[in-house]
Order: sequence, then C-alpha cells, then structure tokens
Amino acid sequence: MGISSCLLGQNVRYDGGHRLHSYIVNTLGKFFEFKPFCPEVAIGMGIPRPAIQLVKVNDEIRCLGVKNTEFDVTKPLRNYADQLATEHANLCGHILKKDSPSCGMERVKVYLNNQPHKTGIGIYAEAMMRNNPLLPVEEEGRLGDPALRENFIQRVYALHRWKLLSEEGLTPGRLTRFHARYKLIIMSHDNYVDLGRLLATVNKTNVEEICKTYIFQLMTALKKPASRKSHVNVLQHIQGYLKKELKADDKAEICELIERYRLGEIPLIVPVTLLKHFFRKNPDPYIEDSYYMSPYPAELSLINEI
Repeated sequence: MGISSCLLGQNVRYDGGHRLHSYIVNTLGKFFEFKPFCPEVAIGMGIPRPAIQLVKVNDEIRCLGVKNTEFDVTKPLRNYADQLATEHANLCGHILKKDSPSCGMERVKVYLNNQPHKTGIGIYAEAMMRNNPLLPVEEEGRLGDPALRENFIQRVYALHRWKLLSEEGLTPGRLTRFHARYKLIIMSHDNYVDLGRLLATVNKTNVEEICKTYIFQLMTALKKPASRKSHVNVLQHIQGYLKKELKADDKAEICELIERYRLGEIPLIVPVTLLKHFFRKNPDPYIEDSYYMSPYPAELSLINEI
C-alpha cells in the first residue's frame, strides 16, 4: 500500500516534522506492506522547505510558494506522479495526507484573491488518481470514520484478490467464480444486475475485454459506502439459505438481531457472527465461498463499529 511518508513518522514535512498516525502504523501495519512517497522531497524541495499552497491563476490551479509566488512546483509534482504510474499500478491502495497541496485527496484549500476555498485536490494526488482509476485511495483523516475505513480496506482487499486472479490467468470460469464470491458484497453497495449482465456475455474470445470492464465497474460500485438498509437486505438474503435448517426460535433470534441492527442498536458484527455460527452447523457451499462475512482478516475488527 502506498502512503504519504510523514504518516509513518518520517521527518519529511516542510517544517522538518512528521504526522505519525498510530492506527495506520500499529494496526494496518500488521496487515499491509507500506510503500512511502513524499513528492515534495522527491522533486528536490528539501527538508525543511518553503511552504506551498494551491492558488487559482487564470482559471488554472497552480501550486506556488506561500511567500514567493514565483516558486511554482505544479509541473514537477505532476511529472513525478506520471513517472510513478507503473509503480502505483502495482499497489492495492494508497493513503494520503489530508489538506496537503501535493497529497490531499479532496477539500484542499485553493486561494483566490487571498481567500481560501476548500475545493482543491493535491497536485500529485490528482495525477496519481487519474493515472490509476482502479486504485483505492483514502486520506488519514477520513480513516477515523468507521464506515469510510471499512469501505477503503474492503476495496483494497478486492483489488488485491483481483491482482492475484490476474496472475493466475483470467478465464471465463475464474471470472464467474470471482463474481460469485463478491456478489453479496456488491449487493450491499450497489445494484449487481449490470455486472451480472456483463458476465453473461463472457467467453474465451472476449474474456480480456470483459475483465477490464468488469474490474472497473466493480471498483466503482464498491467505492459507494454500503448503507445500513442494503446490509439488512443482504443479511435477510443470507438468512434465506437457512430457512429449512433453522428451528423457529433460531429464526426468531436472527430476525431480532437483523432488526436491531437496522435500528442502529447493535453493530453489523453481531448478526454476522450469529449467521456464521448457524452456517458452521449447516454449511452451504455458496455462502462458505462468499467473501461477504469475511471480506478481510477478522482481526481488523472493521465491522465492529458499523
């Protein structure tokens, strides 16, 4: 996973400091190998260095020195991102430093007539995301939101699994199984009908083309955070696979937990854990193969708060 170097505690900021993020280092660091990037240092700005900011000049966003507006690093920052396009394509995700004129993902201050407007994107970040539209990208500040954090990590694992599948070799059969494993997750984010229709057209001659369209549509669908309502629909759908196996009191228990989750009284982990318990006693090949109830390592505890 790519990451802004300062978030790992590296002293690369303009003032010679860092922004060590304990959750990223101590929790995510157990599961991901981080590849640090600091575009400002990489283009030779040094440590410490003059502060820079985004400025709107003749309808164009430029990255200029705060004190010396003749100091313009817009092109070097874009060029650096372009030079790394292939390296970025090998990543499964990227965490950026919020508010940074080089690395900010959104709502970066853009100055117009000396007045700030939170409408900008960091120059490096914008080029990096444009070059790699599939790449899950998030800011460290937004990782404090449980739903956004879960959504980001889920997308990182989806892209990671896709890369592994691509290394094995894409075939209609492998694509179909991959989709089957992600179908319930897709249902929790978006309408899965379009992806299903796309897969219905795949064959040995067009599999490469279909796969390119599929992964783009999948990552786009997963980018939309799942709602409580859509999770309830998926949970009820999963429950339907147990309608012949469960006794009346077991059915009542899972229905109660799903309803309590719908009302916001309990987190998603509670009905999911009970469903896992029931499926251990009553295995179902489709549910067992699905990623929905185990989209990433349980130790990350991401659905304990949503």
